[in-house]
Amino acid sequence: MSNTFSDSNQIGMVSTFSELVNTDFKGEMNALCWYRNLEGDFKEIVGKLQIKENMTEVYPKDLLALQLSEKGNRAREIILNDLLLLTDFGASPSLNLLKCYERDDEFDFISTDVYSYHVDRSPIATDTFLCTYHGVASDIISNEQAEQKILIPEIRKKLEELHNGPSEEFENFLKENYFDLHYQAQPHIVPINLGLGHLWRLAVDHPKQQVLPCIHRAPMEKEGEYRLLLIC
Repeated sequence: MSNTFSDSNQIGMVSTFSELVNTDFKGEMNALCWYRNLEGDFKEIVGKLQIKENMTEVYPKDLLALQLSEKGNRAREIILNDLLLLTDFGASPSLNLLKCYERDDEFDFISTDVYSYHVDRSPIATDTFLCTYHGVASDIISNEQAEQKILIPEIRKKLEELHNGPSEEFENFLKENYFDLHYQAQPHIVPINLGLGHLWRLAVDHPKQQVLPCIHRAPMEKEGEYRLLLIC
């Protein structure tokens, strides 16, 4: 197992899917990793899929239609099995072929796109699952390494000016526009990269959550390289 993962108080290590979904978050631990060294040619799959615009959802029928080598077929079996495991668990996994995500550049002082450190929120008890099979992987940081952007005085002042409404409605304004989900990493922080092939479960902000939600971000893609990402 990677020392980067196992040495972190934020990350719990598991060795099966059952452990991944049944282990409780606790204390500082708000990320669980099913650590895997996957065999198979995922690059071959990416090379044979057709991307539409900047992101394309890939369905099992799309994978099954590909003519693949033995190693490509092994990669396909792994992906299909991951989709099945999560679906049988009750999740709604999506396999995405990504060139890039849409950027939020409306304001110069705060961004709400996925390249910004953020947490996920849900009205019901759920978690975020993700696995990067090809391309650059996402990053996480611990909650003590970041500050909620709406609490940074200069950013909060600009948000108050942007709101330009009754003060009692300001907090709702922050939530409705997802400003409260985004974080500023402390200077010189080195994030933990989630790596390729590992299936992750990240804590989400919801009413029954017992730990702080996991702060994460999408990576900046490499020029000419697509990402193949399972997420739900």
